[in-house]
Amino acid sequence: MRSLTRPGSQAEQAGRLVLAGLVVVMLPALPLGNYLIYPFMILTTWFHEMGHGLTALAMGQEFRQLMIFASGSGVAESRLAADASAFTFAAIAAGGPLAPCMAGALLILASAHPRLWRPALWLVAGAIIVSTVIWVRSPVGYTMLPLVAALLGVIAWRAKPGLARFTLQFLGVLAAMSMLRDFRYLFTEQAVIEGQFVLSDTGQIAAVLGLPHWFWAAAILLVSAVMVGAALKYALAEHRLRPPPRNVLQFRRD
Repeated sequence: MRSLTRPGSQAEQAGRLVLAGLVVVMLPALPLGNYLIYPFMILTTWFHEMGHGLTALAMGQEFRQLMIFASGSGVAESRLAADASAFTFAAIAAGGPLAPCMAGALLILASAHPRLWRPALWLVAGAIIVSTVIWVRSPVGYTMLPLVAALLGVIAWRAKPGLARFTLQFLGVLAAMSMLRDFRYLFTEQAVIEGQFVLSDTGQIAAVLGLPHWFWAAAILLVSAVMVGAALKYALAEHRLRPPPRNVLQFRRD
């Protein structure tokens, strides 16, 4: 008889997610914690900048390159057609701040399904490598992103199931909470990146669609909170986590 690994009880699942959140929050305060969390901080920047770039591709525009700097900031360079609409500009600008929470929500959802633990880690590792080859054009990106991809690949390949699940939860919570790290940037109309003043993402949206930048910041935060909240609600659903009685046969057709 083959035994199946179950997600665990609602309390266990919630406890692991809380633990992942505590690790994200407390790790920088520990000795050498900033060095340990640094590659994953770069990963959240990667989520953000890939959000800009992939949105540009989805809108029929050109994603040229992605730069990640030692400070943890980054730039995604896209070339837009001369007739690109204001909505296209706004969508690409919004794709960056929305991407980390979207990725976090998807990773949290994947952590609720044992059969997805390892494939999800392989998928993230593969996406990092492919994007590094095609778009990344900075020393920090060349160094840190393959390191993170290699670590995720080793965990997907050799780690015990519990560690694979916790890694997904850690990455999901980290990506979701990166919005708090970027809170000030989100509510800033202009930012300084590598010594240059540029419009922030919400500043760019306000410039093409109107309304204050803080309105768009609040809208992005609301959408992000809904995505992460829905993912947590699904991952912690008691009826789904509770295993059926041993003496009851269930037939299900998806």
